[in-house]
Amino acid sequence: MSNKPFFLLGNEIPKGERTVLDLKVAKLHTRTTVNVPVIIERSSNPGPVVLLLAGIHGDETNGVGIIREIISQDINKPKNGTIICIPVFNIFGYLIQTREFPDGRDLNRMFPGSATGSLASQFAYQFTQKIAPFVDYIIDFHTGGGERDNISQIRCVETDKKALELAKVFNPPTIVYSNNIAKSLRYTCNKMSKTILLFEGGKSKELNPTVINEGVNGTKNVLIHLGLIDGEITVREKPIIVSKAKWLRSSHSGMFKIIAKNGSFVKKHEVLGIIQDPFGEFKKRIRAPHNGYIFCTNKTPIVNKGEALFHVSIEE
Repeated sequence: MSNKPFFLLGNEIPKGERTVLDLKVAKLHTRTTVNVPVIIERSSNPGPVVLLLAGIHGDETNGVGIIREIISQDINKPKNGTIICIPVFNIFGYLIQTREFPDGRDLNRMFPGSATGSLASQFAYQFTQKIAPFVDYIIDFHTGGGERDNISQIRCVETDKKALELAKVFNPPTIVYSNNIAKSLRYTCNKMSKTILLFEGGKSKELNPTVINEGVNGTKNVLIHLGLIDGEITVREKPIIVSKAKWLRSSHSGMFKIIAKNGSFVKKHEVLGIIQDPFGEFKKRIRAPHNGYIFCTNKTPIVNKGEALFHVSIEE
């Protein structure tokens, strides 16, 4: 809330202005410099610093689409405080639409990073040292990996009261209690006493209008709640709270036909999908082992035995 000068990446950010800086990552073997654009909007009034970040996995384009819409609609221009947008964090993966860094590593398992480690580790280190210390709140946008299609949801630790309060303000269809994973951005920022929300919505390599709209509206709610922008908080039905869940796995290999709708409530023994062979000789039904809400569905047409198909909450 301080009205003191605000510095980021070695630059003083002037009040009431838009500033675009580059987080300098590395050079390609062609000597082309790879920079990550960091878009900063600072108001003339004091307030918290909020970071909106997407694309930590390069093929998760829904998050990029959410921040793009936030910028396009001027939602990132605060009346109080500062809003920082990093629409594409893993610029390497984004350019060639892959999840990983060029060194094959998952950037979201490399935090807090190292100044002398792998390329992904050095990248994580720069963020941890040069950006994370200067923000108060973070919304980290993700999608399901591969063909896993997530209902729009906020993930947070159940005992993190500040994050849980913001998750309810975001008002997504689903709130999933999820422990922090070691070496993830969320784990590292949490240890730095930053309040962070992890948004999941849709699947990789898509721009889903519903997911993008839910991400934009939820972010607006949080920014209004924190006093950065004016407006009325939009409230849908109360989010479904998922405290326990189980992945239902394929009992056989074959062609996978989905029957149950993602986001729906299913009852024990209800048929959720069918696995069948291409020769018309067998058909295996996937049934719900318990009552619950489906909040992630595997949309791949061909599955192998043991593959995760549906993520279903466990309702007492």
